[in-house]
Amino acid sequence: MEKICICGGGALGHVIAGKGASLGFHVSILTRHPEQWQQQLVVDDCNGNVFQGQLAAVSSDPAEVIPEATVILLCLPGFAIEEELLRIKPYISPNTYIGSVVCCTGFFFMAYRLLGEEIPLFGFQRAPYIARVDKYGCSAHLLGYKKELQIATMNISDPERLGSILEEMMSTPVRLLANFLEASLTNSNPLLHPVRLYAMFRNWHKGDIYPEIPGFYNTWDDESSSLLIACDEEFHKVLSVLPVVITPIPALLDYYESHDAASLTRKIRSIVAFQPIPTPMKAEGEGYIPDFGSRYFLEDFPFGLLIIKSVAEIMQIDTPHIDEVLIWGQRVIGKNYMRNGRLSEADLRGTGYITAELFYKMIKA
Repeated sequence: MEKICICGGGALGHVIAGKGASLGFHVSILTRHPEQWQQQLVVDDCNGNVFQGQLAAVSSDPAEVIPEATVILLCLPGFAIEEELLRIKPYISPNTYIGSVVCCTGFFFMAYRLLGEEIPLFGFQRAPYIARVDKYGCSAHLLGYKKELQIATMNISDPERLGSILEEMMSTPVRLLANFLEASLTNSNPLLHPVRLYAMFRNWHKGDIYPEIPGFYNTWDDESSSLLIACDEEFHKVLSVLPVVITPIPALLDYYESHDAASLTRKIRSIVAFQPIPTPMKAEGEGYIPDFGSRYFLEDFPFGLLIIKSVAEIMQIDTPHIDEVLIWGQRVIGKNYMRNGRLSEADLRGTGYITAELFYKMIKA
């Protein structure tokens, strides 16, 4: 079996490692907290199956788990990718496949810039599973499967071999995309999360307290759907001027089998795997307030919506609805990504921002 190294100890890292190990893959974990991990991982899924797998190694030292890996898979938030790539760079073998479990947070752009133009890269368009940790380092829940997984590659001469490895490890059909942009630019979390947060909290002021934490999706409303549709239309205007195949990135109305805001609301509310997901909030006094330090804010704005805005600006596409959400988001997290309708250099360091020079270099590669 292939040697797989999972970088990161989040929910997806737990599920992918545990499931892969249960199928006989040689799975290692690179984590900042190896002392909190057991050698055996247990994963249960939404169909009542239980997977138990023995990990080959768990380490905080990349020298111990990176050099012999066939596949390195980053299961990390966007804000942690650059640091991790720099940490593992000295130990990467030339023919190792290096990928990210989600690419809409800027993986391809960062990896190309930091690791060099020839390194074999791959990434998933959308997260392969809906996952939650049960007990850290021990067990996790696989809450939802996808019918099909789509991956993009760069500098890989045999992408079909990689696709076969991932298909076996994930127990889900894998389809190869034509262009890395088809995985890097998606209308999933980079639009879904910021739009929903804006619709929920745009009128929030310091001192406002909520009596309870609502579900993020099961209380979805038509205002959220209407704005999401408008932002998705702007997103697809950007795609229309890029060298991509549009089919793997359907409009959200098509993806959710809906035809208007009301039907989209009903569909999102009805998705079983979404039901337990709470709104990112934290305790305050006798109630709750928005948690502006949560991953939904610190990833999906600077490493999600901002990437879409970067490409839109490079391609000179106006995005007034996306701008509205991004301007609100930057305010609540204390940044200044946009000024006077344009992206500003002031706070773009340490984000997923893409320069025109890098963008054109990659699409011509």
